[in-house]
Amino acid sequence: MLLGALEAGGTKMVLAVGNENGEILEQISIPTETPDITLPKIIDYFKEKKIEALGIGCFGPIDPDKTSKTYGYITSTPKLAWIDCNIVGIMKEGLGIPVGFDTDVNGSALGEATWGSTRGLGTSIYVTIGTGVGVGVYQNGGLLHGMLHPEAGHVPLGRHPEDSFEGVCPYHPNCLEGLASGPSIEKRWGKKAYELEPSHKAWELEAYYIAQALVGYILLLSPHRIVLGGGVMHQTQLFPLIREQVKVQLNGYLKTALLDDMDNYIVPAALKDDQGIMGCIKLALLELE
Repeated sequence: MLLGALEAGGTKMVLAVGNENGEILEQISIPTETPDITLPKIIDYFKEKKIEALGIGCFGPIDPDKTSKTYGYITSTPKLAWIDCNIVGIMKEGLGIPVGFDTDVNGSALGEATWGSTRGLGTSIYVTIGTGVGVGVYQNGGLLHGMLHPEAGHVPLGRHPEDSFEGVCPYHPNCLEGLASGPSIEKRWGKKAYELEPSHKAWELEAYYIAQALVGYILLLSPHRIVLGGGVMHQTQLFPLIREQVKVQLNGYLKTALLDDMDNYIVPAALKDDQGIMGCIKLALLELE
């Protein structure tokens, strides 16, 4: 069975063909331009592949509510040309096949829950920390939706006592994305994350904010495991700092064996940065079923 996967990002579109076992058979990427330029290229690519269904993990915000008149639309995105783009409708019309749809980060959460480090767990969280911060929640056997979808990268945080940085989010002065994303690191320190030494004081501050958000997620959603991905989390020195800060900020409130084994509770992505595409394959499979 051939299934299409589209990881629709703000700067590039990753297109892949896989099978029901999560195997990626081929993969390409194209720049994200305007919809009238980009979407016909995507349709042409997948038409040649004879896929049975397509799964889309998309930058957002999006409308994932199948009862809504704007289901399948990209909504209030900062990518102005893509506002109110009916990406699912256009793909369905162009390809004539079922199309599954969710956020890009929910796709990553689904990929990890299906084939990665959270497989077999009832509730898990995937957090991507890079150009932006996104959070996908897999809860009780399915992806979490509500009014829209989780936007937990924008949870407000208490500032570190020694931090006066104004943040980079245009909407919130003290949200996780504004204080701990890749662009916030660059604006705060004048260098990109990968250019900073592992011993740089930036990482202590980064761990403080990421851990604070994770504590909120733990208390609210009670996940069995948390996966941290994205470009910033390629700085692996962050993991022990974050784990320690989570312990400090929880302050012994929760007593559970999972939190006693923090190395296996807060973990890196397990699918070699393919978790998003693999999640899109699963979205296609679920839509076909």
